[in-house]
Amino acid sequence: MNFFQKIIYFFLEQQEKALSKKLRRHLKVSSTNSTSKTVLSKGITMTLTAETEKKKELVKQNVSDIVNGCNNDPAKLLAYIETKGTKVIKLDNADKILNAINEEEGLVTALEGFEALYINIITESGFSFKSKPMFIMRNGDIDPYYMAHQFYKWYSLYAGLPGFDFISQKLFKIALNSDPSMLSNLNLDEMTGLKEAIARDSEATSFALELAKSKDGARNVLEKIKNDGGANI
Repeated sequence: MNFFQKIIYFFLEQQEKALSKKLRRHLKVSSTNSTSKTVLSKGITMTLTAETEKKKELVKQNVSDIVNGCNNDPAKLLAYIETKGTKVIKLDNADKILNAINEEEGLVTALEGFEALYINIITESGFSFKSKPMFIMRNGDIDPYYMAHQFYKWYSLYAGLPGFDFISQKLFKIALNSDPSMLSNLNLDEMTGLKEAIARDSEATSFALELAKSKDGARNVLEKIKNDGGANI
């Protein structure tokens, strides 16, 4: 495990531990998402995740098959995404356009409010304060491992794994880019959603790292995915 991988995994582990601690002392007794249920009873936290775990394994296998079948060609992966009904947009300066609303190139999950209105206008998707998930990239060559990371997240959303709803993703961005103390008063649903959002990103990162290791050995894809935030080579 390389240095950058250790840093990001340490961050994710600390976030999950802190959330678990808060879950145990929360008054609400249960929280349910699309594939799991968290139950609190006498200081014990029990999460029923059989369906989530089953879907996670299916996602990993299917993404591996698709990526290998496409030779990890970003253009082919984008074409696949379009066939499943997700809008794919290529924009000049997409990184700067998305940065204005604290988004990054690749999967842009459903937004609400002025952020949704902004993205709808930019992508010519109508005039609405709610947007649908879409895939937005710059024109030009796309780093294949960055694409694999974003494709994995998209497929997890497509497969119905939790953690991609508007609130969970908004909290995830706060956890990554802002003061963690802003998350000190989350309710049970919010904490559970944030844990799922962290897990989905961690799964995508692990997949991209494994892919890079199998293809390029020492190539430092983690720095590209987490620190640069850009899709272009």
